[in-house]
Order: sequence, then structure tokens, then C-alpha cells
Amino acid sequence: MSDKKYHSVMLIDDNEIDNLINQKMIEASNICKNIYVHSGARSAIEFLKNIEKISHLDPMQILPDVIFLDIDMPLMDGFQFLDLFDKLNEETKGKCKIVMLTSSINPQDINKSKNYIYVKKYINKPLTQQNLVSLDI
Repeated sequence: MSDKKYHSVMLIDDNEIDNLINQKMIEASNICKNIYVHSGARSAIEFLKNIEKISHLDPMQILPDVIFLDIDMPLMDGFQFLDLFDKLNEETKGKCKIVMLTSSINPQDINKSKNYIYVKKYINKPLTQQNLVSLDI
């Protein structure tokens, strides 16, 4: 078991089973204290916006250090999430590092994700202990 590298991470994936497996994988890796799980990009972006509004708390203590983001989701996909993420305040964008965690092997998705400066890595599902141990962002 390694020491915790991050205070918190966030999973955003519409597949509940993937979320559960990834949550267990993150818990087993012991890389963080808190895990936020969202089954939709819209609820995740609202969560981040609400944290920015809570003035009596330090948002830096609540915001996730790493966001694992799926691409293919109904209602709002990963790229739409990234477009809205770009409108958040600078502190939020500076704190949250985004990792695309997807089953997509489409080269267009990989290239498109490189257009977003907040995306630090592109990982194909499933999330593995090796992915987490080598996560250096």
C-alpha cells in the first residue's frame, strides 16, 4: 500500500458497474482519502459549481485532485463536460486534473482530448492498479 497522494478523486461514468469497480480499485490502491462518484457529467459539473459557491468552506479542501472522466455518456458526454469545466473559476481548474478513462479507442477521441489543457492523461478502461500507481499528475 502506498501513501495517499491525493485528498480526493472523482469518478464520472454513466455505467454504475464501472463506477463500482473503479471505486474499489481506487480504494485498494490507497491513493486518496475521499472518492466522489457521479453517474452523469451534469451532476458532476453542478457539484463542482456548488463547491465554488460555498464561501464558508475552503473549496481547495473539497475539490477533487483528480477527475476520472468517461467520454460516452448520455445527456452530456465527456467533451461537453470539459467545455463547461473550462468556464469554472481558475482555482478549480488549477486544482482538478482530468484523466480520460474510457473504453473508446477512437483516435479522434484521443486527439480531441489533447485539445483540452486540463486533460493530463488518456487511459483505456478498465482502471488498473498499475494505472493508479503510475498516476503522476
